[in-house]
Amino acid sequence: MNLYRDEGIVLRTQKLGEADRIVTVLTKRTGKVRGVAKGVRRTMSRFGARLEPFTHVDVQFHTGRSLDVVTQVETLRPYGEALVSDYPRYTAGTAMLETADRLVMGEKEPALRQFLLLVGGLRTLADRGHEARLVLDAYFLRSLAVAGYAPALDSCARCSTPAIRAFAIAAGGVVCGGCRPPGAAVPAAETIGLMIALTRGDWASADASEQRHRAECSGLVAAYLQWHLEHGIRSLRHVERV
Repeated sequence: MNLYRDEGIVLRTQKLGEADRIVTVLTKRTGKVRGVAKGVRRTMSRFGARLEPFTHVDVQFHTGRSLDVVTQVETLRPYGEALVSDYPRYTAGTAMLETADRLVMGEKEPALRQFLLLVGGLRTLADRGHEARLVLDAYFLRSLAVAGYAPALDSCARCSTPAIRAFAIAAGGVVCGGCRPPGAAVPAAETIGLMIALTRGDWASADASEQRHRAECSGLVAAYLQWHLEHGIRSLRHVERV
């Protein structure tokens, strides 16, 4: 029997047949794995509750022909318990899971840094030390950087001059007056400063930011993320209602 064990975060689940479920897990060493959890929708299932989105698990798989099979699972930390009763944090966490699923496209391709970012983001959300949307925007910016899509924030994305005038998504971030394309956004300097603080993990500066700059930052980051993914993040519709 070809078995392997890993730890991971449950990203999503979907029903299969009358009692089974397909579980997508972003694991620490193996990458993204889709596996079948047999019988988990039955009342007497041994580990059904452990395979819910947000749960950090230690899981064992049996390699299958098309989908691997979950044979053992233990809960390391149930982040969902801390998020489900707080709508802003729950929706932010859901957007994190969906983004991780989109950014890690191939299955069983190691994505350690994306895994660590997701664990850190969920832990920070659950600990409630910072506003949920700030945590989400920090996660977006850092996960984009790991994927190779980091926006230019210190100097023009096209000519590298430090004279910043606008933010152009298609150009790759901030641009100077000479490189500014038509329709580029002109955010406040404090908004760009907030994006830099979130990218660097400067929470003292981020927490001290004004709400209007946070809102502007969130709009730019969400647009930049979805442009590079070439796909909308459905969960963001719920986040934006908060």
